[in-house]
Amino acid sequence: MSRVRLWQLGLVAGAVVLLEVLCRTGVINSFTMVPPTQMFAALAQAALHKTWFWPDVSYTLINIAAAVAISVVGGFLIGLGVHAIPRLRQALDPIFTSYYAVPTFILYPLLIVFCGIGPLSLIVMGALFGIVAMIVATLAALDRIPRVMLKVAKVSRLDPVRTTLLLKLPAAAPHLMTGLRLAVAYSIIGIIAGEFILSTAGIGRRVALSYNNFDNPTMYGLLVLILGFAAGVNALLGAFEQALHRRWYRPS
Repeated sequence: MSRVRLWQLGLVAGAVVLLEVLCRTGVINSFTMVPPTQMFAALAQAALHKTWFWPDVSYTLINIAAAVAISVVGGFLIGLGVHAIPRLRQALDPIFTSYYAVPTFILYPLLIVFCGIGPLSLIVMGALFGIVAMIVATLAALDRIPRVMLKVAKVSRLDPVRTTLLLKLPAAAPHLMTGLRLAVAYSIIGIIAGEFILSTAGIGRRVALSYNNFDNPTMYGLLVLILGFAAGVNALLGAFEQALHRRWYRPS
């Protein structure tokens, strides 16, 4: 394990211990926050004894997976199309630049009308959060492909599909990882936050119910679960990105 990882784990462990001490000594009111040990205990109790826990977890994970798939695949394909038409890119660049300045949740009344209150509206919400990040990353990655490689594709008489699969995608892969990580993160945010207002199930919905019922241990336990899941996914993607960069940029 690298020294940086050890420092990161040490900082997280130190923060958890400090929070435990502050909660136990009454510096932080128990009505505001419970000690981390109670959070983990409540999470374990929910996982072992609550009938709602695993159905809600699976509901959220399925929606996240669908939103991520739409964001990544759709964002990459749209990015390819926009990159191939310079005038269209010039017209859409201001929209991509300012996209995240507008709260996506203003669209939730329309999503309820067209998709109803259910998984479809959540998946659309999550995809709307993540797809533009993937589009922008795809455009940036394609801009970095050396022109000589595109000339090789023309000389080899590759059709557009084979050029994309055999040349553009492998060449752009190291830079696409940034878009992939952002698309995953934004999709998770969109799904979890959407479950607060658009869903009748899911971990986000359960957090809202726990908050309304003043069930702080369960609420914070579920928040720890969400944070752990997001951090774990980000760490896996980061490790894959580093391996990809080492393979792509290894010395000849």
